[in-house]
Amino acid sequence: MAGGEDALSAGGNSLDDLMPSEDDLLYEEELLRNPYSLKMWWRYIQARADASERRRHLLFERALRALPGSYKLWAAYLSGRRLVVRGISPRHPALSALAHTYERALVTMHKMPRIWLDYLQLLMDMKLITQTRRTFDRALAALPITQHDRVWVLYLRFLSQFGIPVETAVRVYRRYLQLEPTHAEEFIAYLKSKERWGEAARRLAGVLNDDTFRSIEGKSKHQLWLELCELITKHPAEVTAESIDVDSILRGGIRKYRDEVGRLWTALADFHIRRGAFEVARDVYEEGLCAVSTVRDFGLIFDALSHFEESLLAAKLAAAAGKSILTKLNDDVTFSVALQHVCSVPCLGLRFC
Repeated sequence: MAGGEDALSAGGNSLDDLMPSEDDLLYEEELLRNPYSLKMWWRYIQARADASERRRHLLFERALRALPGSYKLWAAYLSGRRLVVRGISPRHPALSALAHTYERALVTMHKMPRIWLDYLQLLMDMKLITQTRRTFDRALAALPITQHDRVWVLYLRFLSQFGIPVETAVRVYRRYLQLEPTHAEEFIAYLKSKERWGEAARRLAGVLNDDTFRSIEGKSKHQLWLELCELITKHPAEVTAESIDVDSILRGGIRKYRDEVGRLWTALADFHIRRGAFEVARDVYEEGLCAVSTVRDFGLIFDALSHFEESLLAAKLAAAAGKSILTKLNDDVTFSVALQHVCSVPCLGLRFC
């Protein structure tokens, strides 16, 4: 950090090093005759590669005043300025001065993505959240859409920084999906990391309803269904607040996948259990037992129903007689109660009941 600040203070306050020397007279005379010669300005700057930073900056400023539309001059000037301020504090005035220089460059270089990207990286290093976000929006508005992918890579990296408001990031991600709808999984992962469970479930449900969607992470539709089930069962309140028709969504998945639908049935029942609708959950379990076609799915639902009945019975006994009576109950007794209820489902026809 100290190295960058030392470089900024080098050269002192004397103006002697800014005055042309005898060696400069050849270049100065040529530029007086042709001040708009890029080749001559570039030779002059290259010949003073060992001069002080102030002297070189002055040469660049003079050249750019004559040739403000030269990308070669702007790129070299800004690159040298970035090297000088590398490693200094984000609050150092030199960084603000460099940002102002970038703004001047963008007056004529607004179609050059490299200038925008370097400027945006500078603002990110300065931790200027609002100014950085607005500059990203300006870059997207100024550049052709074929260059937007380069800006969005840096924009998404900016959103992952500490201190970015979640609402701001969500709004930006929504815009990003208009350009790259196949990256919906990235947005869903971000929503999960910020505990925005309701919108994550809604986005995931939208992905599952899109027959043209292909996972860039290599997930199958069945894996996405199971991921949605996990979201719904663990966060029913947030999902319900988004006005998502959980019953219709999960039943649609059950109709689509005839095999390995046991987790979908148990997820639907678990959703109703967490909402306190125990009778509805029991009906879902019983419907699932009648509908599945594989032993694996049947066993999964049966175990879940048995556990549900045990837990419900234990809760009722605890409420009625206290926890001391509950501890004396034998596990076989509670399991037999659940088993008797399961065997009462008419469609099962289990002989051992």
